[in-house]
Amino acid sequence: MSAERQTLAEVGRLLESKALTAEAVTEKCLERVTEQNRSLNAFITVLVDEALAQAREADREIAEGRYRGPLHGVPISLKDIIDLRDAPTTAASRVRDGHVARRDATVVSRLRQAGAIFIGKTNLHEFALGTTNEDSAYGPVLHPFDNTRSPGGSSGGSAVSVLAGMSFASIGTDTGGSIRIPSAACGLVGLKATIGELPTDGIVPLSETLDHVGPMCVSVEDTAILYSVLRGASPTPPASRDVRGLRFGVPRAYFLDLIDPQVAARFDDACGQLAAAGAILDDVVIAHTKEIGPIYAHIALAEAAAYHAATLESRPHDYTENVRLRLETGRYILAEDYARAQRGRQVLIREVREAIGGRDGLLLPSMPVPATKLGVPVVSIGGIEETVRNITLRLTQLFNITGHPAISVPCGKTDEGLPVGLQIVGTRNRTPELLSVAAAVEAIVGPGC
Repeated sequence: MSAERQTLAEVGRLLESKALTAEAVTEKCLERVTEQNRSLNAFITVLVDEALAQAREADREIAEGRYRGPLHGVPISLKDIIDLRDAPTTAASRVRDGHVARRDATVVSRLRQAGAIFIGKTNLHEFALGTTNEDSAYGPVLHPFDNTRSPGGSSGGSAVSVLAGMSFASIGTDTGGSIRIPSAACGLVGLKATIGELPTDGIVPLSETLDHVGPMCVSVEDTAILYSVLRGASPTPPASRDVRGLRFGVPRAYFLDLIDPQVAARFDDACGQLAAAGAILDDVVIAHTKEIGPIYAHIALAEAAAYHAATLESRPHDYTENVRLRLETGRYILAEDYARAQRGRQVLIREVREAIGGRDGLLLPSMPVPATKLGVPVVSIGGIEETVRNITLRLTQLFNITGHPAISVPCGKTDEGLPVGLQIVGTRNRTPELLSVAAAVEAIVGPGC
């Protein structure tokens, strides 16, 4: 985080003390949208009048002593796959031309009750089926640090809206890494909570048994505040913890086998800093890692194809070509393959649970490579070529399969100034503990963006 950047929590405190007004904060965010969105393409819909009206109402309520908490009067963005009443939900696809949401998604209604201001709906990889944001009916999202690169996906517009100061946080979705990948690529904090913990009704599904929704923020504190609101609780910062005595498992086999040398160096630096501060790091093994990709594909693509079956028949040419082809592939997955993948899923759940054991979590990189070049379909690491989609999903998709909570926090930059993310994986149904651990880690490895 650069010196001039303010966190959501910091702005919330200034609004509570009346040192700032919500209207002024919202106007500043809208100015940045006007200045930067034409070049970065982060937003599909900008809600100028609605956001300013919300801001003025927030100022009235705060002045009257009806302060609702740290989100009250703070502008945030929503990935345009999440329903916001009376606004389009495009999912970045012409398939949904003319759609207007009649009601808020549950997570949106909770944010609205907390006083958040919705500044706009962000661009994404069409129907969240991709990791680069290149396949969108509204064009690609560009990385603010290097506009020849992708900010990651599918929640790339969400990440860019925060990184560029157009909002103080964003709500994204994560089916194979779509919160953690762009958070890592953009130097943000991104959380995928335990599966099923945050409601996904009112969100266009990709894969109903793998989908998650969650926050993308500048800090772990901001992330914890948003997480608590999204789950229907009072806004709560992470509990304070010292990194000394925390114990982590490091699954090196597979997870560090195919990785950019600079990402590996930043990961090793972070591990060294944590060990020097008193954390204990153990090597651990997850046995069936070679099955992660096939299990994920047979579940995700089959479920996605089932959801899109009618429009694949009636409106195939309204999809971007790459997304349509992936969905068509899902139509040829056999029921026995899907059932076999679900059995394999149970094996991986057990193996991740055993790898964590009595530890405070697992440590691994969030993404094996820095932000990738737009229009380049493969990357080469140590002479091995891999598709961008496969390499960017490689370290995140396991935890959608198993449902364990996982968070990406920044852990430095490459020589070219591109952010690197550190992924921490926690015990299922103990996301608040993961956030507390992540805050302790963040204090050691340093801030992002």
